[in-house]
Amino acid sequence: MKAEIISIGSELTSGAKLDTNSQWLSTELSEIGIPVHFHATMADDRQTMLEVFQTAVERSDIVLVTGGLGPTLDDLTRELIAELTGTELVLDEPSLKFIQDLFEKRGRVMAERNKIQAMFPAGSEVLHNPVGTAPGVWMEVAREGRSPSLLAAMPGVPSEMKIMYREQVLPRLPQGERVIRRSSVHCFGQGESNIEEMLGDLTARDRNPEVGITASSATISLRIAAHGSSIQECDNAIAETKSLIAEKLGALIFGEDDHTLESSVVSMLLRRGMAITTVEAGTRGLLAQMLSSTPGADSCFLGGVVLNASPSVVISLGDDDGAADADSGAGAMSLVSAEETLEMAQNARRRFESDFALSISPFTAPSAPGEPATSFIALAGENVNEVHEHKILVDPAIARPRAAKGALNLLRHHLLKSGD
Repeated sequence: MKAEIISIGSELTSGAKLDTNSQWLSTELSEIGIPVHFHATMADDRQTMLEVFQTAVERSDIVLVTGGLGPTLDDLTRELIAELTGTELVLDEPSLKFIQDLFEKRGRVMAERNKIQAMFPAGSEVLHNPVGTAPGVWMEVAREGRSPSLLAAMPGVPSEMKIMYREQVLPRLPQGERVIRRSSVHCFGQGESNIEEMLGDLTARDRNPEVGITASSATISLRIAAHGSSIQECDNAIAETKSLIAEKLGALIFGEDDHTLESSVVSMLLRRGMAITTVEAGTRGLLAQMLSSTPGADSCFLGGVVLNASPSVVISLGDDDGAADADSGAGAMSLVSAEETLEMAQNARRRFESDFALSISPFTAPSAPGEPATSFIALAGENVNEVHEHKILVDPAIARPRAAKGALNLLRHHLLKSGD
C-alpha cells in the first residue's frame, strides 16, 4: 500500500508560504503503517492539477490533497475531482446550511460565490469541517483491474486540515501491516557529538527503535522511531529506549516531545510555588519572551528588564544614584563583569521581590577574528548566587538563544539539586 500527498497553492510554489501539511500528514500516515512514496506541490493551474491528480490515483492507493477548496475562482480542487471521476458537482444542502449559519454567527453576509463550497462530486462523501467554511471531499476513484484509490481533499489551512484528518479521514483509512510510532527526548548542556558518544550503540543505524540526533540553538533532540506490528509494541519499545537514554544522560534531559526548556523550568517553579524575574542586556529580551509565552508563566514569571545602557545603569536597574554616574555610549556595555552581572540579578530579585532572578550581560566583541564572544550568566536566589562565563563562537542570532537557554538551564539544575 502506497500513499501520496498533494499540496495545492501558488503561495507554496512561489515560496511565500512553507508546505508544512505534507510533513505533518506523512508523519501521521507512518504511525498507522502507511508509507508515503510521493509528495507533489503545485500552483493553482487547472491542467497541471488534473495531470497530477490522474497520475496520483493511478500509482497510489491513498491520495491526500490539501488546498484549493476555497470559494475563489482559483480554488479548483473539487471541480477537478469531478472531472477526474467523470461526475457532476451537486449541491449538498446540509453543508450549505452549515456554511450559511457560520457566516451568520460571525455577523457577516455570505457571498453567493461561497455556495460553491457546498458543491461535491456526485458519489463522494462530505468531510465535515467544524471550524471553517471549506468542507472536504472523500471519494473512491475506480482503477481498472485494481482496488480503487482512496482520495481525500482537505483545506489547506493547517488547523482545519488537522482536525479534518483526525476526525474524518483517519477513521476511513485502512491500517498498514507495520506501525511506526515516534517520540523525542530533549537535552541541553552538551554538544551533539558528546551526546552521541554518551549514547553509545543506541544510535546504531540498524537498531529498532531508531534514535537520531538533531541540534537547534544548543538544544539536542533525540528522535525515536519504533517499527512494529502494533501501537502497543512500538510504545513499549520507545519506553524502554527512553529508559536507556535516561540512564546515560541523566540531568542533561529536560523534557520530551513538545516540552521546551522554558516549559520545564516553569513547571518546576509552579510545583514549588516560586517566582522568577529576569534582567537582560545581551539577549535583547529573548529570555523574558521565552518565559512569558509559556503556559502557566503568568503565575511564576513576575517580569523582566531589558537593558541597553552603561554599566552603572545596568547594575542599578535605574536607581537615581547609580544612573547619575553612568558612562555614556553603547560600547560601555562590554565592560560588565561577572561580579556586575551577578549584582544585576541580585538587584532584579530585590526589586521584583522574586524567589529567583536570572541576568545575562552583553556579549563582548571578539578580541580577534575567529575568537569567541563572551557573556556572563548569573542566578540569584535565597540560597544561591552563581555566575558563569558563556563563550560563543557563532552568529549573534544563534548566540542569543543559546545564552537564554543557558540561563534557564542554570536555574533548572539548581531546582533539581534543591528537590521538590
